[in-house]
Amino acid sequence: MKTTLYTLFLAAVLLASCSGSGNKANRNADSSTDGGDAVIAFTEYEYDFGKVKAGTKVRHTFSFENQGSGSLVIQSALTSCGCTVPKFDKKPIAAGKGGKLDVEFDTSGRDGMQTKTITVHSNATVPVVILKITAEVESKN
Repeated sequence: MKTTLYTLFLAAVLLASCSGSGNKANRNADSSTDGGDAVIAFTEYEYDFGKVKAGTKVRHTFSFENQGSGSLVIQSALTSCGCTVPKFDKKPIAAGKGGKLDVEFDTSGRDGMQTKTITVHSNATVPVVILKITAEVESKN
């Protein structure tokens, strides 16, 4: 478990560092005119649906808060599989306010232990956050 978290954190750091010095300029361009930095903090970074029957759609909401002094804008949420669909509000989130990212996982055609990731890109000081969902999909039989 700790190894998985460390690997996900390392991947996020590497992804953030790949864009080099241009990343800061892009982040500043995406910030609102309030001049502060956004800081995204999720209440949880992993969610386990437990055992679910194949063919069902399960949902979870990841809540987060903007703990920075500038407006937060989520630019995208990309998933590791088409069976997982994220939904989020694209409006800026003021400092001290919160938001939600809803995730739906369609278990159709899946069997056994499933792990899916949601990569969230924003204008926050750490621009890439990786969320994870897991489920043990049981066949209908």
